[in-house]
Amino acid sequence: MTKITSDSLMSLETYSKKRQEFRTKVIAHKKNRKISLGEHITLLFEDELTVRYQIQEMLRIEKIFDEDGIAQELDAYTPLIPDGNNWKVTMMIEYTDPTERANKLKTLLGVEKKISINIAGQQPVYAIADEDLERETEDKTSAVHFLRFELTPAMTYALKQDASLSISVDHTAYQATTNIVDTKRKSLLNDLTS
Repeated sequence: MTKITSDSLMSLETYSKKRQEFRTKVIAHKKNRKISLGEHITLLFEDELTVRYQIQEMLRIEKIFDEDGIAQELDAYTPLIPDGNNWKVTMMIEYTDPTERANKLKTLLGVEKKISINIAGQQPVYAIADEDLERETEDKTSAVHFLRFELTPAMTYALKQDASLSISVDHTAYQATTNIVDTKRKSLLNDLTS
């Protein structure tokens, strides 16, 4: 896997010049890495390019150009890059109406732990959620969670032999399953090296 270092990032000046072109590339790339799980949960499977874009955007927005500031952004975002044996996902719970969203976040406590990857012939793989910090309270869950799915070599092998792939959520307040096929499947399989 490609490692993002301060030397591999664009300077603020260079990024300003190349931002629109880079942004267009990343938006096209994300289309194959976004999975809708029902109407209100979106999963973005992160990789080197999506994380690089996030870092460059944060540096631009915050006008960070000093070595320490860049190092802090790298420390915050590079753990989101999969390491060849897993998928790392940003999960977003999306309701456009603020009142409805607030109410739903109260009913969806623990939903992040109810997301599973399903590979034909294998046990489901449940998400390891929010390793960086707790994102829910006793009363409500967060609208954003960070998930990791650890795969065994047998799972990776099965996927590379065309085993079916789906992702599900099975929460008392929200259930959905999505089959991952075609270009999305191919994009996600590129993350697996074992």
